[in-house]
Amino acid sequence: MIGGALLKIKSVIVILVILLSLATVGTPFPAAAVQNVVYVVPIEETVEKGLLAFLKRAVGEAEEAGAEAIIFDVNTPGGAVDAADEIGKLLTGTDLKTVAFVNKKALSAGAYISLNTDEIYMVPGATMGSAAIIDQQGNTAGKKAESYWFAAMRAAAVESGRDPTYAQAMADESIDLPELGAPKGKLLTLTAEQALEVGYSEGTVKNLDELINQLGYKDAEIRNVNETFAEKLARFLTHPVMTPILMTVGSVGLVLELFSPGFGLPGIAGLSALLLFFYGHLVAGLAGFETLILFALGVGLIVLELFLPGGIIGVIGLLAVISSFFMASNNVVYMAISLLIALTASIVLSILMIRVYEKKMNFFKRIILTDSTSTEKGYVSNKNRLELIGGEGVTLTPLRPSGTIVVEDERIDVVSEGGFVPKGRKVRIIKTEGAKIVVRELE
Repeated sequence: MIGGALLKIKSVIVILVILLSLATVGTPFPAAAVQNVVYVVPIEETVEKGLLAFLKRAVGEAEEAGAEAIIFDVNTPGGAVDAADEIGKLLTGTDLKTVAFVNKKALSAGAYISLNTDEIYMVPGATMGSAAIIDQQGNTAGKKAESYWFAAMRAAAVESGRDPTYAQAMADESIDLPELGAPKGKLLTLTAEQALEVGYSEGTVKNLDELINQLGYKDAEIRNVNETFAEKLARFLTHPVMTPILMTVGSVGLVLELFSPGFGLPGIAGLSALLLFFYGHLVAGLAGFETLILFALGVGLIVLELFLPGGIIGVIGLLAVISSFFMASNNVVYMAISLLIALTASIVLSILMIRVYEKKMNFFKRIILTDSTSTEKGYVSNKNRLELIGGEGVTLTPLRPSGTIVVEDERIDVVSEGGFVPKGRKVRIIKTEGAKIVVRELE
């Protein structure tokens, strides 16, 4: 049992070392400052905290290099509001000139990010808007969240010197703008032509090269900042859909391991899923090493509970593991839902394994005593004196129905087969069952 526990701990350490080593793959070194440098940074796919971590690195590199401007190549359907809010603060907080190049679409959170730049340019056929705030289930969020988002959209437009009416119409369907194809009850989505008309775009360009020329950076050094492998993996792992999947795979894998001999593929898959969860949040900047240490400490306490009585250490370990999940997550409610999904899947799987497939948890066989001291296996609580059967003696005391007899000068406690037997009567031993010896009175 100790060897199996050590093997599990070693597996966790090996997986963790491999994942942490990936975090440094492709990480660029800061560039030396030169004249007339323009950075081009992509904002693609879903907006989440992993994207925020990448943009922080890109803006930091551009600031260190003394860049003239940062062009954000935007093509996103939107994403998490909290991530968009942090990205907006990042863009407005830099002293560098920021330009949003809407290369196809900047919807929802993408529209908000674009509004937080100094200038916006769009390609023909590009769209920007439709920024309603929705929850994880795709439903319209509550009034409090909507009110905050409306104010954020308006503030972003005002900060960049644009008419806030159109920004609010992108998030609030109660605003009536039929001339732009957004009557009451429909969110505003601006085309490239409409954005230029209402002052939400500084121009329409065919491609990035044309934009660079129009901005006057034709002779500048263009530096493209791309995501490293670690950042791409982190963005994938921190996607809102991935959290419940990783939690479920982790819990299901560990439950299956309880029904399997030794430590095999289910356990490795389960531990890998949980470590990937921490790895993604660690690289994305959502969690620190303290969360990983807390998780490892919790696992260690749970393993230690297998060797110590009481149960308190195991409970503390379980609470430490759960706390580490919430510390790593940036959304407590969503983390709670993910854990609930994982717990439900684990319970259903356990019931299927026990009830349907009649499996037993081999893991607990090592720490639970399952042997029984039955007579069939040779265990007896008292010596069974079979040699006395057939022997005769005399009652030393009356049997009512228990008493004492004498057999060849040996006093023996017995019970009579029938009722009362007076003192001094002859009896024969007819049966022995451990400490119970049965006698019959002789005529």
